[in-house]
Amino acid sequence: MRSDRYEKKKKKGKWKSVLLILFLLIAGTLGYSYFQFKQGVSQTEGEANIQTEEFEFNGEKDKYGGTNILILGSDARGEEKSRADTIMVAQYHPEKGTYKLISFMRDMYVDIPGHGQNRINSALAYGGPELLRQTLKENFDIDIKYYSIVDFEGFVHLIDEAFPRGVEIDVEKRMSANIGVTLEPGLQRLDGEHLLGYVRFRQDAVGDFGRVERQQKVMKEVASQFTSLQTITKLPKLIGVVTPFVNTNMNTGDILYIGKDFVSKDNRNVETLRVPVDGTFENERINGAAVLGIDKEANKAAIHEFLSK
Repeated sequence: MRSDRYEKKKKKGKWKSVLLILFLLIAGTLGYSYFQFKQGVSQTEGEANIQTEEFEFNGEKDKYGGTNILILGSDARGEEKSRADTIMVAQYHPEKGTYKLISFMRDMYVDIPGHGQNRINSALAYGGPELLRQTLKENFDIDIKYYSIVDFEGFVHLIDEAFPRGVEIDVEKRMSANIGVTLEPGLQRLDGEHLLGYVRFRQDAVGDFGRVERQQKVMKEVASQFTSLQTITKLPKLIGVVTPFVNTNMNTGDILYIGKDFVSKDNRNVETLRVPVDGTFENERINGAAVLGIDKEANKAAIHEFLSK
């Protein structure tokens, strides 16, 4: 009888020890992650030039079960209101484990709620990310839960921290006009400054179409070149490094959850789509401005087919 009580007490003591060790491991991991995050923030704090205003954003979850994030690169140079230089919607689908990216051409001529017709990138200047969300919903019936406005200097710091040896990219031609750096053709490793120059270049015959194609190419390359074990341990610091350069309604927990899931996967394939899709647009001039006239129904159908797969 005494032996049974002794064994039960012994087992209970073991479980207490196991639980204590687990608690200490979790607490240590959280503490280390927070320390790394704060270290990343302090590394770049003060270098960002982005509005810290929290915008109204009445987003909804995607009807296909995905989480859609409106990613905006602003061409502001100290102005209070600016047009969107880059418009993307990134989708993460937790059940399917898929990652998708839609790039919207900024010169598309669309209906902007309350402001008539104009280029789609004007919506940000008229009413912030919420009006741009409404514009995408009205023209393409796409639901978006979150927004992130990005100062692209944060991209430079993120790349340099995540990839100390640079990101391997095959540069297709010589590039230098209006990008602040000179790039020679060929397969090479680009640091953050040169990679940003690569995705910004548009001074050739294909203009903004080429730039959007390069942006998607870089997103895919960066995704495929992540090393899971290295990057998971670096993730809190990477988020800290880029935080001062991003205005978003996502909390740090959401970002960590999506980021951790992404970097821990063996297959980090990012599917991409450009809107307008081929064969659904024409170059037009309206009031002297060059715009893209689009077939909205055809592009809406292409978007829904892409997101529902």
